[in-house]
Amino acid sequence: MPLFRMLFLVNLALLGAVLQGCAQKNVPMDKPTCVNPEFDKTIAGMLNFSTPLIGVDALKKIQDEIIIFDARKREEFEVSHLKGARYIGYDDFDEVRIADVPKDAKIVVYCSIGYRSEKIGNKLQKLGYSEVYNLYGSLFEWVNRGFEVYDSGGKPVKKVHGYNEKWSKWVDNPAYEKVW
Repeated sequence: MPLFRMLFLVNLALLGAVLQGCAQKNVPMDKPTCVNPEFDKTIAGMLNFSTPLIGVDALKKIQDEIIIFDARKREEFEVSHLKGARYIGYDDFDEVRIADVPKDAKIVVYCSIGYRSEKIGNKLQKLGYSEVYNLYGSLFEWVNRGFEVYDSGGKPVKKVHGYNEKWSKWVDNPAYEKVW
C-alpha cells in the first residue's frame, strides 16, 4: 500500500474517532458559558448533557417564576443556597420531597458545578417531570457572577460551600468566603 494512502487512512480513522467522541458528548451548540474558561471546560468535560441546560443569567431573570431544587448535601444547602431553593438532595434524594410539584412545572436543579444536578434532573425526567433544566456552572457560577445566596435563615450571606478544597478553587469571586 502506498505511503500516501496509508497516511490518508490513518488520518481518516483518527478524524472519525475524534468526531465520534464529540458526538457522544452531545455538547449543545447553544450551551451557556462560564466566566472562567477553564471552569467552563472542566464542566463541559464532566456532563453528559442529558438534561437541558439553563445559564445563570437566564435563571436570574426568571428566578421568582419557577421551582428551584438544590441537589447538594444538606450541610452545603444550609451554608448558602439560591433564593427560594428547595432542598432535594443527591445521595438522599427522595421523590416524596417533591410530591407537591406538578409534573408540568418548570424546574431548575443545581448543585456546586452541575454534575449532581444533571443526575437528579435525569431522575426527575424519568419520574415524568417534563420541564427540567440543569443550571450550568450551578452555584459556583452563580456566586462568580456576584448573585446573592442565602443562609438557612433566609438572610443574604457571602459564604459558599465549596464541596471540598479541590473543587472550591472554582469559586473565583473574592467577595465570597469558601467553606467546606
